[in-house]
Amino acid sequence: MAMQVKESGKRSGQGLLWLFGAILAVQGFGSAVTEAAWNTSFGVAGLLRAAHVPAWGNLLVGFAGAALLVAAAYRHRARKRADS
Repeated sequence: MAMQVKESGKRSGQGLLWLFGAILAVQGFGSAVTEAAWNTSFGVAGLLRAAHVPAWGNLLVGFAGAALLVAAAYRHRARKRADS
């Protein structure tokens, strides 16, 4: 039985939205929680502290990731409707 593969030329950007959104959300919110709970910074939080960004910068990174995830979900839903 042969399997058909969809052409995904324009969809590669969609996967990057999901990926970067997830990375930024986990790093941003995770760093904020880690810094608040254990008073230690690593990952994005460590880089932001080295750049003298205030502690709320972690939350901005998390919200940027959440916004990318929302955009990816919106684009996924729109493409699904267009294909139907």
